[in-house]
Amino acid sequence: MISVIFYLFSFAAISSAVLVISCRNPVHSVLALITTFFAIAGLFVLLGAEFLAMLMMIVYVGAVAVLFLFVVMMLEIDFAELRAGFSRYLPAGIIFGAVLVFELGLILGNWTLSENITLNIANPTPLDVTNTIALSKIIYTEYIYLFQTAGLILFVAMIGAIVLTFRENPTVKRQNVVQQMQRDGSNSVKLVDIKPGEGL
Repeated sequence: MISVIFYLFSFAAISSAVLVISCRNPVHSVLALITTFFAIAGLFVLLGAEFLAMLMMIVYVGAVAVLFLFVVMMLEIDFAELRAGFSRYLPAGIIFGAVLVFELGLILGNWTLSENITLNIANPTPLDVTNTIALSKIIYTEYIYLFQTAGLILFVAMIGAIVLTFRENPTVKRQNVVQQMQRDGSNSVKLVDIKPGEGL
């Protein structure tokens, strides 16, 4: 039964991943991407990595993919115009793709497996705790500085993105609380004597 479920999730992941790059409608591509994340989460559950499965569901499906979907649906992007110059950049794309495949081939050619690989596959986590607890013990003890540094880098990147995209509009009326508290009656109220027959 586990083998059948594994092949079902694998087929769903591969087929939906192909649909991500082959669909002409970007909304359909995002929906296929969400399906891919669901299938990968199922594979993680079969491997006993429930933490990675929940991370995939909450972070990628619940935030990233839904954000992609909202952005694609809300922005009126002319995708036909974007595809118009595809043939012009195709030779450069083929060259860069060939270089990437060559580099991956060099890496996989020199790949060596550990001598304890069978032991690591048979017993990936301690027997007395779940993999979530084991992962948290490793992250917050041996790799705490790297973990905090990664969080700091993401925080700085978020602030930088906000600063770069923020544009102040001078036509928008904004409330200045300090200026309102410091004003007096002389510059707050103006009395105008209107003569009969004349307007403002």
